[in-house]
Amino acid sequence: MSWVETTSPSFTARHESAHADDAEAVLDALESHRARLGQLYSRLPADVTVVLHDSYLQLALARPYLPVARRLASPAARRYIAGWFGPGEVHVLAPECLRAVAGGPDSLEALMLTPQRVYTMLVAGHDNPLLPPPVRPRTLRRILRAPWLLEGIAQYLSGQVPLLRPAISIRLRAGPVRFPPSRRDSPLVAGVLFDLLARERGEAECLRLARQPAKDPLHALHSAFGATTAELVSMWRAHLERIASPRPDVTPLTAGG
Repeated sequence: MSWVETTSPSFTARHESAHADDAEAVLDALESHRARLGQLYSRLPADVTVVLHDSYLQLALARPYLPVARRLASPAARRYIAGWFGPGEVHVLAPECLRAVAGGPDSLEALMLTPQRVYTMLVAGHDNPLLPPPVRPRTLRRILRAPWLLEGIAQYLSGQVPLLRPAISIRLRAGPVRFPPSRRDSPLVAGVLFDLLARERGEAECLRLARQPAKDPLHALHSAFGATTAELVSMWRAHLERIASPRPDVTPLTAGG
């Protein structure tokens, strides 16, 4: 099949010709999400290309960081590592592939938010000059030092957090999750940290935290929450358990707000 392009006011999607309907749906959802992010960020990247890949192999060849990230992630987190970004680009698995790897209704809904999650990473990195894009040794070191930073704001603002409940529950059965989340767990639980911060201090504080230079991540968290490490660990564990419960006290974000 041939690759074609589908456009919207703010995005251009590149995809297999058979995926034209899915591409239009992805762009519609991204336009709505972009409108919401435009209320939170003063600058948004212009002319973003969204590439819908037909396999993990194709995605990995385009974004070589992803195989490493999936290898380092906990088993419960790996299926949600389904995209990455570059300067002016969002690379994700095509919806057909996302449907194939879903583990249930919540998993499917969370995976279908992958374009919004990855686009939010691009926006948050664009807003913080110390973070990628582009991915260079210096910016990559900052991601590795605070892996929860971009993942957390992206999961939270894309609305994935409550939909990850089943996977988080599976992860908690394997043992405790450290605070702040490590590279192993950030692709799954980093959004819980920002959800907790939004509850405690408001969404504006989440945005301020995402703009931190990440030179001293723990200090940034102390400042954001206004709490000690012991208090943060206690709050973190309680909120993780709440999220993982059958009826978490979480209201999903919608693309429109």
